[in-house]
Amino acid sequence: MSSHILEVNPDSQLEFSLSHSEANPRCVMTLKHPGTSKDHIAFKVKTTQPRRYLVRPNQGLVAPGNSASISILLVEKDKQALLQSFERLGQPGLDHSKDKFLVQSCTAPESFASKKSSGESSELYDALTSMWSSVTSGGSSTPIFNKKLHVRHVVQEGATSKTAGATSTSKSMPSKLEGSSDMSVEKMSHEQLVSEFSRLRSKYDELLTFSVSLTAERDILSNTLEQTKRDYNREISSRPSEGKTSTSSSASKGSLQSTMMQLLVVAIACFIAGMRMGNSGGAVGEEA
Repeated sequence: MSSHILEVNPDSQLEFSLSHSEANPRCVMTLKHPGTSKDHIAFKVKTTQPRRYLVRPNQGLVAPGNSASISILLVEKDKQALLQSFERLGQPGLDHSKDKFLVQSCTAPESFASKKSSGESSELYDALTSMWSSVTSGGSSTPIFNKKLHVRHVVQEGATSKTAGATSTSKSMPSKLEGSSDMSVEKMSHEQLVSEFSRLRSKYDELLTFSVSLTAERDILSNTLEQTKRDYNREISSRPSEGKTSTSSSASKGSLQSTMMQLLVVAIACFIAGMRMGNSGGAVGEEA
């Protein structure tokens, strides 16, 4: 195995455990530096479903002998859709997921290590983004190592049976408890505390889901920007050759036109000379 390939755990499959009690199922992936070289290794994590998963961090730097933990969050909306699919089809309905993750790694310049040690996280992030754009577009000779992982969704036992009870309980709470946050905690009864906690938990889940959606949109825009930059660079690099081709073509056309004009001038000169010779010949015949 190459000394520049990160050890990925789990090795081949990421498993998400689904339940109605857990708002956003998580999965943790560990990237470990093999420690067989002194080079820092840069990594980037991609997925075929960027709107479904929130990956943090999605790129970074791993020092020799160290490791990095990647947190992968499943968006609440997609979790509910998967649970509905499970209720209709059972586990076989989830076993044919086409979701995949790709972990890319390569050696990083020494300047990146200094940015990491000095705590310049924003500069390091921008430098990594620029480096990956150059490496993936063929602008660098640095070799890239890829590791693919499949995704499996598993529903916890009894997860679907307790949704109805939880939903009806939350809806049957008295409306006056909506303003219970204005009351002192010491004056609340046990039921009011439970209701207040449930309400705050619901608000927290809504904010978390909204934050996940915004972050996913940002990642999509970032990937689109990188692709646009790569297309732009390819177009710019192809323009000089197109210019040379058009220049040589126009030069050849100009040379052809010049040759044709010369032939035309020679033909006209020959025609005029022939006419003059014909006239002079006729004059000599008449004198004879």
